[in-house]
Amino acid sequence: MNQRIRVREIRLIDETGQQVGIMPPLEALRRARDNGLDLVEISPTAQPPVCKIMDYGKYLYELNKKMHEQRRHQKSTRLKEVKLRPRTDQHDYEFKKNHVLRFLQEGDKVKLVMIFRGREMAHQDLGRKKLEKLIGEVAHLGAPESRPAMEGRAMITVLAPKPQTKRPSKAGSERSGDAANA
Repeated sequence: MNQRIRVREIRLIDETGQQVGIMPPLEALRRARDNGLDLVEISPTAQPPVCKIMDYGKYLYELNKKMHEQRRHQKSTRLKEVKLRPRTDQHDYEFKKNHVLRFLQEGDKVKLVMIFRGREMAHQDLGRKKLEKLIGEVAHLGAPESRPAMEGRAMITVLAPKPQTKRPSKAGSERSGDAANA
C-alpha cells in the first residue's frame, strides 16, 4: 500500500468504485493523499496491477468484524469418548449410557470404545453385542456413522447426534417448572 507499490503503472479505482484509468503510482498516491485516504494494491498479478483508493484502517476493521461474526455463527462439534469393557456391570453400563445420552443431547459426537484385555479377545462377540445394545438404546438421539470395527485391542464406533428441530434449553425448562408449581 501507499509508497510500497513499486511498479511503473497501475490501474486506479477511486473511492466511489469508479475506474479512473492507468497512471503512475505517484500520481495515484497524490490523489489518495488529497482525499485523506490510502492507495491499496488490490490485484498485484493483473497487468497492470489494480489499486484502489480507500481508508485502509476502516477496511481492516470491517474485515475483522465480518470474520468475528462468521466465527460466532459456527457450530463446533466436539468428539466425546466413552470407554466400555465386555464385563462392564449393569449399573456402570447404565451410568455410561446416561453420559452418551447427555453428550448426544448437547449436540456432540460420541466415540464408543469397547476395550478387550487378555482372554476377552477370544470373545469379541460379547463386546459387539454390548455395543449394539447401547447403540439401539440411544438410537432416538444418535445414529452410528460406522458399524463397530476392531482397531487393535479396541472395537470402535462413532455416534453422531440426530438433527432435532428444537432442543430444550435449560432456562426454558426452569420457567415451565416454575409455572407448574405456581
